Amino acid sequence: MKKWILYSVIVLILLSACTGDKKTTKPNIIFIMSDDHAMAAISAYESALSKLASTPHIDRIAKEGALFHSNYCCNSLSGPSRAAILTGKHSHKNGFMANSNKAFDGSQQTLPKILQANGYQTAIIGKWHLVSRPTGFDFWKILKDQGDYNNPLFITESDTVKHKGYVTDLITQFTKKWLDNRDKDRPFFLMMHHKAPHRNWVPAERHYRLYENTTFPVPGNYFDLYDGREAAGAQEMNIYRDMYEGHDLKMVTGMNSDTLLYDPWPQGFIQTLTVEERTRFFEAYRERNNDFYTTPRNEKEVAEWKLQRYLQDYLATIRSVDESVGEIVDYLQKNGLDKNTIIVYASDQGFFLGEHGWFDKRFMYEESFIMPLVMRYPPEIKAGTEIRALTQNIDFAPTFLDLCGIAVPNDMQGVSFRRLLSGEKPDDWRKSLYYHYYEYPGIHNVRAHFGVKTERYKLICFYKDNKLELYDLETDPCEMHNLYGQSGMERIAEELKQELERLQCQYEVPEELTK
Repeated sequence: MKKWILYSVIVLILLSACTGDKKTTKPNIIFIMSDDHAMAAISAYESALSKLASTPHIDRIAKEGALFHSNYCCNSLSGPSRAAILTGKHSHKNGFMANSNKAFDGSQQTLPKILQANGYQTAIIGKWHLVSRPTGFDFWKILKDQGDYNNPLFITESDTVKHKGYVTDLITQFTKKWLDNRDKDRPFFLMMHHKAPHRNWVPAERHYRLYENTTFPVPGNYFDLYDGREAAGAQEMNIYRDMYEGHDLKMVTGMNSDTLLYDPWPQGFIQTLTVEERTRFFEAYRERNNDFYTTPRNEKEVAEWKLQRYLQDYLATIRSVDESVGEIVDYLQKNGLDKNTIIVYASDQGFFLGEHGWFDKRFMYEESFIMPLVMRYPPEIKAGTEIRALTQNIDFAPTFLDLCGIAVPNDMQGVSFRRLLSGEKPDDWRKSLYYHYYEYPGIHNVRAHFGVKTERYKLICFYKDNKLELYDLETDPCEMHNLYGQSGMERIAEELKQELERLQCQYEVPEELTK
């Protein structure tokens, strides 16, 4: 009798274990990415700027999960960053090195294809910006080209339709609709890609005047003279010299005017608004635009006025993105999906918010190179985790596959940072990062360059100009003093050159792309 009872207990335990295996589900993944969201504009990172313009919903992901302090892109440009995320490979390997490329090669191996082959339902909604049509997705609804802020066109496999509304709100609406109608019996991988806060920083109408009375801090190097940094001085991305006063800064031709100053792309901005929307737009900016003409300002004061206008619009545009993140997080919680869904918020690269006098990105300097990243997944990430190890956007695909229990292909150049999520500090983790920007000649006149970054030092090679820059980020975090060629820096320079060569060899960078 006792043997029979013991046998029965063993059988029940085994059956229970088997049943548990069947009920165990792979994690869902929702990857929310904005375009050009600077780390300094996320309040979880506690910058002076973000204290005046908080992002509580993005912060919530960080508080309930992990905040990455040293996450970087491999090529600070929209299309190339997206291609790197999809493939887990540097630009020269996935073939999409610049926005001027003809099209992303959708026939190659990508993260959504691998997940799809392993039972995942896949979707992308929002900005694509890779020219070719998406592959590896069961559903896609993407913006045409860069996308417009108001009443934008969305492309699907069957049609192209203009949708009335504000782009961030529409992407959120379409995302929730897809989540409602998805196959509930399969795990999902969803890429939700916002256009905002890409140039020209048009806030939702409800936020037009959000920061009109806020004065944001002026970066200490806003009036940078670029001494010892010739490539920096040659760029064309200066806020007070190169911004389009109508298109970018919403400035008008005179008092009470409803006509913008120079706008080379009216079809992607003012002409997308209905007559009624246009009237409300100009009325919202009326007082500030009139003030420009009634208040005398010297050249320096005009430059600072333009910075404030830029930051007010940029940060007001981010408010809608943060609201969208809150809606999605609340949706997951309401529908019981928050416990088994990996929630990620990132930007495709960093962005300049007046540092060095600039807007835009492209450079290997910190503000452009670094990418904000927060991640929540309760089964593996303890609330309040802070990760300072060097990570890169080529690591996203391997990490997601690792978390889903799927083998990472050998040809992916990124590495899974799953160990970092659990609080480990592995001795064998990478000590340096490789960066390569190709789009020259091109818009903003940023020279082609590659480089290596360690925790403390950075070496940048503007290889077509044979110019090198070396920075000690510990003593010079704003990268104002080029130490290359200075006495006492010879050993550091040589070590960084050797590490740069090692990385180019490791990542199989063709020699013809380094000249």
